[in-house]
Amino acid sequence: MATVPAQAPQGATPISAPPPAAAAAARPTPTVFVRPFFEDKARAFWILQAVGWSGYLILRSVSIVSGGFSLQAIAPVLIETIVGYCLTLLLSALYGYYRQLPRLTGLPLTVFTLGAATFFYALLDTFAFSFINSPAPGIEMSKLFAAVFLNFTVLAGWSALYFGINFYLIVEDQIDQMQRLETQASSAQLAMLRYQLNPHFLFNTLNSISTLVLLKQTERANAMLSRLSSFLRYTLANEPTAHVTVAQEIETLKLYLEIEKMRFEDRLRPKFDIDPRVEKARLPSLLLQPLVENAIKYAVTPMEEGAEICVSARLAGERVQIGVSDTGPGLQATKSRPSLSTGVGIANIRERLAQAYGPDHSFRVRAMPLGGFGVEIEFPFQLEEPNREAQ
Repeated sequence: MATVPAQAPQGATPISAPPPAAAAAARPTPTVFVRPFFEDKARAFWILQAVGWSGYLILRSVSIVSGGFSLQAIAPVLIETIVGYCLTLLLSALYGYYRQLPRLTGLPLTVFTLGAATFFYALLDTFAFSFINSPAPGIEMSKLFAAVFLNFTVLAGWSALYFGINFYLIVEDQIDQMQRLETQASSAQLAMLRYQLNPHFLFNTLNSISTLVLLKQTERANAMLSRLSSFLRYTLANEPTAHVTVAQEIETLKLYLEIEKMRFEDRLRPKFDIDPRVEKARLPSLLLQPLVENAIKYAVTPMEEGAEICVSARLAGERVQIGVSDTGPGLQATKSRPSLSTGVGIANIRERLAQAYGPDHSFRVRAMPLGGFGVEIEFPFQLEEPNREAQ
């Protein structure tokens, strides 16, 4: 995985800083498909069946009695509607069975069933009309052909709606499933990035404890182990994909700095400048710890007098701006400052920001005006937990 140098010339352009308008336009839209009407498919079917055939009865009745109302004219239409209603119930059961068959088998059966249902429907309609309106009931071929045309139109339209709605529901289910899989994949990647920090931090801290043991400074080593256990208990108790408040993240940093204070004592001078308005804003857990660790390694360690590390957080409109800076040597002419000793830190932060906010964030590295190195992060102000709330 490619990483970027941790420092850039003063005035360097942001690594990822889309304009607010472009960021808002690129912000992902909600992926939840709301289909309250079709959530209960059986209920939706019966409602559509009742509404559709009621509308058919009304339209047919209006067209027939436009010249004058008579029970003799309405009765065949009522029988036709009842027969069509019952026949489409049978078709729905058969179509449901055919959908489970291979396409080469189900398609011919569907066409044959539609044709047989149309002929049977027309036959019953013709006989019912003749039985009610003719003194000598019988089936006239001309009326039968006319009924076949009308009933085929009705049943074909009903069948098209049936398959169209079911196809729509299948597509929506597949889209929902893809969204769930994408969410699971995103959560898995976030968890991987989050867990990547624990062994990285643990390696550095245990290395320091080992050094204290070799120097026979057992009390300091024991105190560092105690603080390390508290820090790990705090971090491992939370879900890896959970977001924490800025206040919780700052408390985690203070706990981490207590461990590092055992190593550097007065050479490490932390400073916090936190706007109370952003304390409840949420961000991925342990997002800032690698930046502070980076500052300790390249600002405090190489300087005999140590350095000051400043963590600031402020509200700019509807966005949170967080900075981590130090008073270390800053840029060096001969080499750029690497990300972290294992190459994990900055690349990890950039990927976690991309996972959490998409393009709606910025990540900048720059030289400080009075010397030293700084990192600035900007992301939307959010109070709600997008995944799961941290403990």
